[in-house]
Amino acid sequence: MAYLRTTQTLCSISICVVVAACFAACDGSGGGTSTDGGAGGSSSSSSGTTSSGSSGTGGSGAGASACANATTFEGEGTYYDANGNGACSFGPSSDTPLLIGAMNAQDYDNSNVCGACAHVKGPNGEVTVRIVDLCPGCVHGDIDLSPDAFEKLAPLVEGRIPISWQFVPCDVSGPIVYHFKEGSNQWWSAVQIRNHRHAIAKFEWQSDDGVWHDVSRVDYNYFVDANGMGPGPYTFRVTDVEGGIVEDTGIAFVEAGDVPGKAQFPACGQ
Repeated sequence: MAYLRTTQTLCSISICVVVAACFAACDGSGGGTSTDGGAGGSSSSSSGTTSSGSSGTGGSGAGASACANATTFEGEGTYYDANGNGACSFGPSSDTPLLIGAMNAQDYDNSNVCGACAHVKGPNGEVTVRIVDLCPGCVHGDIDLSPDAFEKLAPLVEGRIPISWQFVPCDVSGPIVYHFKEGSNQWWSAVQIRNHRHAIAKFEWQSDDGVWHDVSRVDYNYFVDANGMGPGPYTFRVTDVEGGIVEDTGIAFVEAGDVPGKAQFPACGQ
């Protein structure tokens, strides 16, 4: 997906193609599209985009406390023309302000970071964002931010700024949500977890014989069982990176739809 690239000289792509003097500005010195990361990369869109990403795609401008022993990352912050869609397949968001980010390729970790929240500190402020996309050209420690998020750290004209950040619990309400991908059925099942407080580490379903089946995650942020999970209703078990576990029974199958669970992960594995 191509986004309009903003630079410190505020050149547009079309001007940069025509005016040679703008080439240097478009070569990764300002906010951009997460495709190249350049300063800020462009979020890559992948297969598996969903119809709606309104469930837990935004972050918070307020301060947030990290869990014990949380790692502090350092890198550069940039911005791109974000709308909530991207590699994590959450779909566009109508949140205002839109406080989201695209994670660098290393920390994206095959979509394992999707839906997690990062508290970011910059030159002039701080903000909490939810990770909804991948910035392939960004290096370890970098986050490509939505303009609303970037402006809480520095003026947009800065384009690229030093940042530090930590993963923090997301400020969510209500239970986790199971989203079934369009095309899912009893013979090929794809489930995405939404509205979760921490990054998701593991997803399992239980068959009628009582056996738990660990489902692999793909890079567009779905847990896919290529052999299918049957017609449902299902018993699911979800584990987050803090060790919290949510187990739900009676989850009905709704193709391309959301089904709420009955619980939410505790803060910091309490």
